[in-house]
Amino acid sequence: NRLIVGVVGDVHHSGLANAPMPEVFIPLLQVPRPNASLVVIVRVSNASRALIPSVRTIVSSLDKNQPIGKIVTMEALLEQSVAAPRFYSFLLAVFAFLATLLAVIGTHGVIAYSVSRRTHELGIRMALGAQPRDIVTMVLGEGLLPASIGIIIGVGGALALTRFLRSLLFEIKPTDPLTFIGVAILLMLVALAACYIPARHAMKVDPMIALRYE
Repeated sequence: NRLIVGVVGDVHHSGLANAPMPEVFIPLLQVPRPNASLVVIVRVSNASRALIPSVRTIVSSLDKNQPIGKIVTMEALLEQSVAAPRFYSFLLAVFAFLATLLAVIGTHGVIAYSVSRRTHELGIRMALGAQPRDIVTMVLGEGLLPASIGIIIGVGGALALTRFLRSLLFEIKPTDPLTFIGVAILLMLVALAACYIPARHAMKVDPMIALRYE
């Protein structure tokens, strides 16, 4: 039987991505281990490497024969534990940005080409009474429809791959609804921006010139 003297919070000994395991802290004098290494944690109001000599002096004053190993700050330990996931997240962000940029260029190019090929048709529509806003709505709809289908497929694929992203996330659920909604809205706005310039160009088509266009 042992006397419980206190309860402490969870400690992530195996990294931030791994869930804390049940542990029991036992005084070293009750379970002596000759080759055990001790870890001393010093809590200060302003962590700085300038305090390292003071820590060494205090430990030496308690036991001159006690060797002192590596002294690091908690910030350095945290940086080391998240270095690999942060690098992978950065790579994913770079590739996501490049993919979004290519999607914008591709969408803009396809819609602009479609508008240029349909100049005669747009002129006929406007000559028959179509308003500029009707032309803009038509062009935007043609561009946003495939973008919407792509976003739906992408969200489904992301949900299927969430288990592979757990190691890159900390205290964020892979199926976080705000993240999926925010990304879907962002992609829709990007698609809207890519279609807007060709839509504006289509709105300014002169019916008389378009009718003579071949």
